Amino acid sequence: MTPDRLTGLILAGGQGRRMGGRDKGLVSFAGGPLIAQVRKRLEGQVAEVLININRHREEYAGFGDRIVTDREGGYQGPLMGIWSGLRAATTPWVIVVPCDSPLLPVDLVSRLVKGLEEADIAVAHDGERLHPVVALIRRDLAEDLGASLAAGERKIDRWYDRHAWRSVDFSDCPEAFANLNTFDEKQLLERRIVPGEEVS
Repeated sequence: MTPDRLTGLILAGGQGRRMGGRDKGLVSFAGGPLIAQVRKRLEGQVAEVLININRHREEYAGFGDRIVTDREGGYQGPLMGIWSGLRAATTPWVIVVPCDSPLLPVDLVSRLVKGLEEADIAVAHDGERLHPVVALIRRDLAEDLGASLAAGERKIDRWYDRHAWRSVDFSDCPEAFANLNTFDEKQLLERRIVPGEEVS
């Protein structure tokens, strides 16, 4: 699958409750905002990078090719962000990643594509648990997802179970899926980075 068939979607539309309401994608990590670190994982591998947000549009504008807000307000969770991104994408496939996982594998895209096989969704698994917001999703599922949301569905795993999906093994690099929900988690992960060295 070539990059022109893929759109990257970074989910940055949450409330950041465990960070005191801070917009997590804009929180500094190892010398730059988290959103910049996550975008590096997609650059050159997708036709376009979309950023799903619900605030701070101007601050995010320089980090994505397009900004996509939730199609319905009220901070309804990542499934709403995924639907909004699927509706906005113009390629057959969308790679979804969260804004608070700065160490995602550099080969994330190629491994999800390879692991897709004949399924409609491929989801990263670190050997111990599934990461539902790190996934490759067929854009054509947008209509079904919209109907599910309208029916009140907000659980990603339940929606995945409606479709043919596969888990993709990333057990060789579980640490790459660390996500930062609190400032303590951010500081712990930053301390693992060599001072002055760019996150890679």
